[in-house]
Amino acid sequence: MRRKQLRLCQLTTPFESDSAGTWEVYPRPQLRRASYQSLCGLWRLTVIRREGQEELGEIQVPFPPESRISRIFRQLAPGEWYRYERTFRLQEPVRDGHILLHFGAVDQHARVFLNGQAVGEHTGGYLPFTLDVTAAVTEGENALTVEVEDPLDTELPYGKQRRDRGGMWYTPISGIWQPVWLERVPASYVRSLRLTPGLDHVMVETEGGATEKCLTLRLPEGERQYRYAGDTTVIQIEDPILWTPENPHLYHFTLQAGEDVIESYFALRTVTVESRGRRSYICLNGEPLFLHGLLDQGYYSDGIYLPASPEGYRWDILTMKRLGFNLLRKHIKIEPDLFYYYCDTYGMIVWQDMVNAGAYSFLIDTALPTLGIKRGVEHRPSPRRREYFEASARETVGLLYNHPCVCCYTIFNEGWGQYEGGRLYRELKALDPSRIWDTASGWFAEEESDVTSEHVYFRKLRLKARPDRPLVLSEFGGYSCKIPGHAFNLDKTYGYRNFRDLLSFRAGLERLYREEVMAAIAEGLCAAVLTQVSDVEDETNGLVTYDRRVVKVEEDTMSALATDLRAAFAQQITEGQ
Repeated sequence: MRRKQLRLCQLTTPFESDSAGTWEVYPRPQLRRASYQSLCGLWRLTVIRREGQEELGEIQVPFPPESRISRIFRQLAPGEWYRYERTFRLQEPVRDGHILLHFGAVDQHARVFLNGQAVGEHTGGYLPFTLDVTAAVTEGENALTVEVEDPLDTELPYGKQRRDRGGMWYTPISGIWQPVWLERVPASYVRSLRLTPGLDHVMVETEGGATEKCLTLRLPEGERQYRYAGDTTVIQIEDPILWTPENPHLYHFTLQAGEDVIESYFALRTVTVESRGRRSYICLNGEPLFLHGLLDQGYYSDGIYLPASPEGYRWDILTMKRLGFNLLRKHIKIEPDLFYYYCDTYGMIVWQDMVNAGAYSFLIDTALPTLGIKRGVEHRPSPRRREYFEASARETVGLLYNHPCVCCYTIFNEGWGQYEGGRLYRELKALDPSRIWDTASGWFAEEESDVTSEHVYFRKLRLKARPDRPLVLSEFGGYSCKIPGHAFNLDKTYGYRNFRDLLSFRAGLERLYREEVMAAIAEGLCAAVLTQVSDVEDETNGLVTYDRRVVKVEEDTMSALATDLRAAFAQQITEGQ
């Protein structure tokens, strides 16, 4: 029997006219140098098969070929792989020093050639990599080639991609999907920068660069210089201004190490678990804070894995802020650095998931927990999957370490790929003790974790905190409302409770918060993460549509609700003293 062809809609977003979709903006605000040359824009794309190859035309990098605005709009078939090609000339002569070639992310395995010379390769679809191409680059025209294979290998972190997309699984992407750029650095340069804040100081650690350094801090009253030798210094801040969602103050500075000059920033803030009376809470700067959050999948109807321009990130963050939310749980995906920069700048806390690997098992990961079995179950990873997942987790911690917005991490989500949670909690917590670690979001519960983490969709919230661990509702809701003219799948709808119109959707959502979340706060709940920011393909359970053109809820109602949640939380803390 032939499978019915679904009717899918090509939805445009408001961001497609911004920057002409080129993404030619500085991609790494926390380690900025003057020598930046974007290689985003048009590349030639060829698909290669066993029986031959086919030129597909020009692709707009950094959008994945599966996206409409990439100009290619096709899915990579099993057994195929891509070859990207372009030429460039250096904006500045090489002189002394190095030319570095940066890739934000390439899914899943990339081999890079410059002027016919192999300059490096990388495996893994979510993390950046840098190649020193000094020996291969010329002063004239340079030919850059990137070969990409993406078999959607589930032994590697792959997130919510699936070839047979539908329901909670989304269109898979392949190839280059984050910015590509060049940078000229001196012979001795700062290879890494690590910033560890306190409430009145910051520790600055560098690797590489000249021994003698000068840090120029820009303060409201003017600039102040700190000269030191070595790789580490601690800077005390007089009259410190702490970073909070309400006042996301950033301290900008310049660091000079010999000929190398970089721009960066830090914020003063701490994230801890502390007791207040008979309960434990997540505290920002030593004060309990109710984390009023949303699940954020990071999908867009224009570029799929990233918006047509960075304005898409700004719009999501600022819209959710206006609705009263102070947290986004970045779900099983790592974004370009600009996303976290905007969260730093606008005061949106990020709860970052590690990207899952391993095949999803309906029996283990859905059926057993639905029957109430939420402990003592785990997968058996292959040595290869273990190696790649743990390396990716460690690299994720290093990548996001300097961002003040990143306050919490999830290691495993709903049992998917879960193994040896206690060991991984201990190792990752030791790697970054300055954040909150949720070992298993939803299930299967682990004894070693900073929080108790629950998912509730198909029943009323009945939650009670234990005294030694903060209680987090890390997913709930999933209410669905499909908006005509703004839905991706015209035939199918996915959500956990369907509403036919906006009035009933808004009323149901407000009832959920006022009758159930409020009651859970009284029992010790300190974080609630609603599913979700936006519709994604078949899913219509977002507060905004997939094309970001309709906000389904009213700003005044949601802002008032957020105020009442904070008041209920403050009252619960006072009564619990």
